[in-house]
Amino acid sequence: MLTNIDVNTKLVVLYATDTMADWEYGYAVAGLGMSPAIRLVVAAESTDEVVTMGGLRLRPEVSLAELDPERIGLLIMPGADTWAEGHDEVLALAAQLERQGTPIAAICGATLGFARAGLLNKRRHTSNAPDFVGMTESYTGGSLYSDAAAVTDAGVITAGATAPIDFAKAIFEALGALPQPVIDAWYGLYTTGERKYYDQLVGAV
Repeated sequence: MLTNIDVNTKLVVLYATDTMADWEYGYAVAGLGMSPAIRLVVAAESTDEVVTMGGLRLRPEVSLAELDPERIGLLIMPGADTWAEGHDEVLALAAQLERQGTPIAAICGATLGFARAGLLNKRRHTSNAPDFVGMTESYTGGSLYSDAAAVTDAGVITAGATAPIDFAKAIFEALGALPQPVIDAWYGLYTTGERKYYDQLVGAV
């Protein structure tokens, strides 16, 4: 149960599931640590331990049922080997958040979950490939598919498996919890490795 959290703190929920792809959410959750206004919460269908694709054993802090959707500032759903079916509870939460205007973010396999829930049919989006999200009959948004690394449309963020940095940047911007100069410097540093961006980031923070 989440207690003693300031009402002004934005809750960012990371959905945890077995075989979740470690590299896809790492940049996002580490970067969110730069903002004191963000509280990261790891949630799953239960609080039983999950094992990531890399073998990391992770115990969720709360179950999805314990979350108050009105308190959530953004939901992050990483890829996994299991998105072709199941995950009904988190997909229902994602749909509810989308209806209330709360940003939701999916990368890699989780974009297939968004497609299954009908969340990509009326918004620009991306994924691993058009035929990947096209595997489900619920998907009718092919004309809105983009080959971009990450796409944000009306609060729905999508990215392919090879774009965790762009995915993280889109999350930071959707939350508005970091000044844009900080985000730009962070992105420049991790995409180029140039010292000038490190200096800009230190100066901006």
